Amino acid sequence: MAKENPILTMKNITKEFVGVKALKNANLDLYPGEVHALVGENGAGKSTLMKILTGIHQKDGGTITFLGKEIHFKNPKEAQENGIIIVHQELNMMNHLTVAENIFIGREQKKLGFWLDDKRLENETANLFQKLGIFINPKEMIENLTVGKQQMVEIAKAISFHAKIIIFDEPTAALTENEIKELFRLISELRHKGVGMIYISHRMDEIKAITDRVTVMRDGEYIGTIATKDSTKDEIISMMVGRTIYEDPKEESTVPPEAPVVLKAEGITRAPYVKNVSFSLKKGEILGFAGLMGAGRTELARAIFGADKPDSGAIFLKGKRVEIKSPIDAVKHRIGYLSEDRKRYGLALNLDVADNSVMANLKQFSNAGFLKEGAIIKTAKEYKEKLKTKTPSVHQTVRNLSGGNQQKVVIAKWLIKNCDILIFDEPTRGIDVGAKSEIYALMNELAKQGKSIIMISSELTEVLRMSDRIIVMCEGKITGELDIKDANQEEIMRLATKREDVS
Repeated sequence: MAKENPILTMKNITKEFVGVKALKNANLDLYPGEVHALVGENGAGKSTLMKILTGIHQKDGGTITFLGKEIHFKNPKEAQENGIIIVHQELNMMNHLTVAENIFIGREQKKLGFWLDDKRLENETANLFQKLGIFINPKEMIENLTVGKQQMVEIAKAISFHAKIIIFDEPTAALTENEIKELFRLISELRHKGVGMIYISHRMDEIKAITDRVTVMRDGEYIGTIATKDSTKDEIISMMVGRTIYEDPKEESTVPPEAPVVLKAEGITRAPYVKNVSFSLKKGEILGFAGLMGAGRTELARAIFGADKPDSGAIFLKGKRVEIKSPIDAVKHRIGYLSEDRKRYGLALNLDVADNSVMANLKQFSNAGFLKEGAIIKTAKEYKEKLKTKTPSVHQTVRNLSGGNQQKVVIAKWLIKNCDILIFDEPTRGIDVGAKSEIYALMNELAKQGKSIIMISSELTEVLRMSDRIIVMCEGKITGELDIKDANQEEIMRLATKREDVS
């Protein structure tokens, strides 16, 4: 990293939303060729600071200096034209368009004055992908790509603007290990070209691996900036949350050997994603499912929950075969599913906390077709306190909550329904370390109460910390099962890539 004049300086930035101080004298500077981590719990002000930089929000105070000049972008397009690009955590893609059309949307080349020159767009996209080592067909529709590949398209789009600064907001949340390595390779190339990068992530291992410096924010305020190589993960986390959080792996299962089996799946097949999968789940057990993207874990969970119809197989609850043809059937059998995409499948974002909390159990809260508002509010408040959900009130719109608190609302929904079996699909994706710790504590408490949990996670540290037993999948099949006392990252990865046994 060249120690010359900063490419960007943000000094004493303040921002207020309807009486709430979102930013209080926040600071950040960035040098050419630097990868600078911006970290903090959800609600710390990271996104607000970046939205001010890119013109989405306007600051109330402070100064921003870019390339030696004080700037004040009125909108994201102006920031983009000046070479400041943000790759959002929530993908901003047009599903009905091709990859090439998404990359060059708003910059399309035309022929004969008004027809889009599709061939030229595709060629330019292919050339861009070749330089970046990305293997995606420019003609492919975005909706047909995995979330991970969509993320790579979004990053390529940012690079295509000849950016001077790229802001990465949780860029690896949906990427496989190989895709993460590819992203890090791209970041390294951009570093050598003098591009400054702001890297927002909750993954401490990534921050240590790829960044030069770390700026920490808490409650809208600047806490400090430290050199990554001179810091430890515990020091960074302590600065973020004001306390130390330990993430030691679980050493042995807490499930008694005599615990009864509450769910048994036999021969579940949903071609081509899930192939003849059988497993059992005990009362009070946290059963971890590990594997790389495309292993079939989510597809298996959706088949069990009735969201997708399996081609064959059987499900038994407490020894009795049951037919689960839809999520309604699953809910009747007291199975709850927390999707990896909580905003799309778990929440009604425009409704408030109270409405979302009782959504799966409306019969209990209605009488002769009328909702019992008093009972709804009382129950929502009760679970707000139980789960320590941070919200001004249960009347707050869910869209306005942080990721961790949105996840707690989804959990409240299934607890109010009194589910015995909970499927957690990527339970802490996009959630900060403080909220992660709270979600972990909650899952452990549910298991102690006798609830049974299936947990799908791409974070091996999470799988090792939470699971009593781990099932590893590769390309639709189970390739191994590990008791937690015998599990480690190396063995899980060996099984997750065990393709020789997979037909």
